[in-house]
Amino acid sequence: MLKVKIVILALGILMLNIQCSNSKKKTLKPLVKEQKTEEEKNDTLKNLKKPQEKEEKTILLNDQNAIPFFFNYQKKNLEDKVRISTRFGDIDIQLYKNTPYHRANFIYLTKKGYFNGSTFHRVVPNFIIQGGNSDRAETADKRRKIGKYLLPPDTRKGYKHHRGVISMPSSEIENPHKLASPYEFFIVQQSPGAYHLDGSYTAFGKVIKGMDVVDKINKQKVDNREAPLTNIHMQVSIIK
Repeated sequence: MLKVKIVILALGILMLNIQCSNSKKKTLKPLVKEQKTEEEKNDTLKNLKKPQEKEEKTILLNDQNAIPFFFNYQKKNLEDKVRISTRFGDIDIQLYKNTPYHRANFIYLTKKGYFNGSTFHRVVPNFIIQGGNSDRAETADKRRKIGKYLLPPDTRKGYKHHRGVISMPSSEIENPHKLASPYEFFIVQQSPGAYHLDGSYTAFGKVIKGMDVVDKINKQKVDNREAPLTNIHMQVSIIK
């Protein structure tokens, strides 16, 4: 009788060990599956990053590839509002969609951070404030990395140079066709406008908030080169 009890007890212990063993094996399965899922997630993230990294590769722009580049860029980058921040306050600008190359150019340079640290380097009292340049080596270095190119004027849309309009000056080089210098812009401060500029320069946006800031900048003292005596730096960002 004692032997039977011992056998039964032994069998019970054996069955308990088998159940524990099976239980341990079962708990391992979800961990393995979860680990594979993490690996799959990592693979997915890697695949997602590849096209993004490809898009972010810098292209060196020139007169041959700039227009094809901005033709494609303006289709994918639809932003049309920017904010120019200065020590005098913010200037909010709505960019015209009907001037796609000039809008795309401004958005592209904004995303590249080109304007950050540049200045309003030319102020003509009761006429315009002009920005996008500076004598800093950093600004010149940014230009070299982005490229050397000009934009053709786009005056067929009929936009007038009303007060508050943002436009693009022509290049200072010999330039009978008034090709635009893509790194600079000016805002008309004159009231009611500077209409003698119509047809020669591309108006590609307008101030929707902050004309009081434009007026403050326009009142700053300048030297005989129309450069402000104190630097007026800017930060430019995209807004909704």
